[in-house]
Amino acid sequence: MVTLTLDNDEVVNCAILTIYEAGENEYIALLPLDENGESEEGDVYIYRYKETAPGEPELENIEDDDEYEIAADAFDEWLDTQEFDESDIEE
Repeated sequence: MVTLTLDNDEVVNCAILTIYEAGENEYIALLPLDENGESEEGDVYIYRYKETAPGEPELENIEDDDEYEIAADAFDEWLDTQEFDESDIEE
């Protein structure tokens, strides 16, 4: 779990979906949760991810549209492999 404070000072609890590499950076995909721990509307937040020291993560907003597109595409690919893997298990 990660707790984010958004630009409007709203505090959102999120589940960590994955940390992954795309291009030259690492990214983290977060799923916002409501007060009951349920996912909200299927939105996913993607941030640039860095560890400043072991166990000390830092999240950065992705300001560049091209970089965001690279990060989002890589997340979509990861998501596709997860769905594929889950369907293999069910068979």
